[in-house]
Amino acid sequence: MTIPKFLAFSLLVAGFVFSTGCKSKQLVRGNAKANKYEINFIESDLLMPILERAENEDKMVFLDFYTTWCMPCKLMDEDVFTDKEIGRYFNDNFLSMKIDAESEAGGNLAGIFEVKAYPTLIFLNKKGTSVVRKEGVAYHSELKSMAQEALRTRNHN
Repeated sequence: MTIPKFLAFSLLVAGFVFSTGCKSKQLVRGNAKANKYEINFIESDLLMPILERAENEDKMVFLDFYTTWCMPCKLMDEDVFTDKEIGRYFNDNFLSMKIDAESEAGGNLAGIFEVKAYPTLIFLNKKGTSVVRKEGVAYHSELKSMAQEALRTRNHN
C-alpha cells in the first residue's frame, strides 16, 4: 500500500517539475515569440510595460485575444499572421500581443476590454485606449485596413 502512495506522489512531483520546466522555457525565449508568425508578438502578462514601450518607440499596440479551441483564431494564425507583408507592416508600426483569453492574466485583460468573442482584435493608442476593434476574423486586407485606420487616429489623440 505504501508503494502506490509513493508512486502517486512521485508522479505528482514529476508532473509539477515538467510543467514548471515548460513554463520557464517560454519565459526564457525573450520578448518576441520564437514561432511561425511574421508579426513579432510580445510575451507579457502585463499591458502597462507594453504601453510604456509603445510610448518610447512611438508605436501603437495591437492585441489579438484568442483561445486555444477557437478555429477562426487558428485560421488567422495560419493564414494572416504568417504573411511577410503583414508582419513587416505591423512590426514597423505596432507592438503586438497575442493574449490567451482563458489564461489567468489573459482573462483579466479580456475582462478589462470586455472581450466576448474570439478572435477579438483591438488597436490601442499609447495611453491604452481602444481606437479600432473587431470581433471575428480579419483577413489580410481587412486587418491592414484596420491598422491604417488606427494609425490615422494617432494624430488626433
